[in-house]
Amino acid sequence: MELILAVVSGTLFAASFYLLLRRNLLRFVIGIIILGNAVNLLIFTMGRLTREVPPVIPYGQKVIEGAYANPLPQALILTAIVISFGLLAFTLVLVYRNYTVSGTIDADRLTASEPEQDVDLHTEKKRLPA
Repeated sequence: MELILAVVSGTLFAASFYLLLRRNLLRFVIGIIILGNAVNLLIFTMGRLTREVPPVIPYGQKVIEGAYANPLPQALILTAIVISFGLLAFTLVLVYRNYTVSGTIDADRLTASEPEQDVDLHTEKKRLPA
């Protein structure tokens, strides 16, 4: 079972990296979503997939005897789900705002911060006095 989940996690990582390298910003956001799910699955797989007793110490004992389920990966995954949802909402708002301002979601056409013409710094007229 762990081998199957490792292969699925690797496939999700490959698909997310492929989408992160695209020029379309919506595909980039979908790549971020898939990357978050791949990381969650990787954490879940590394926490061992065993069905054991819950990590509750019985009355009168100081430690748990035998094998028990590890709650740490589950807590990490729950935290990661909340953080990835916040990241998703933030990136969707940024993409939508960028689309309303520039009219495109292609990353190569986003030139709002770049100057229209090349700046010539070798002329004396354009330099500030020292």
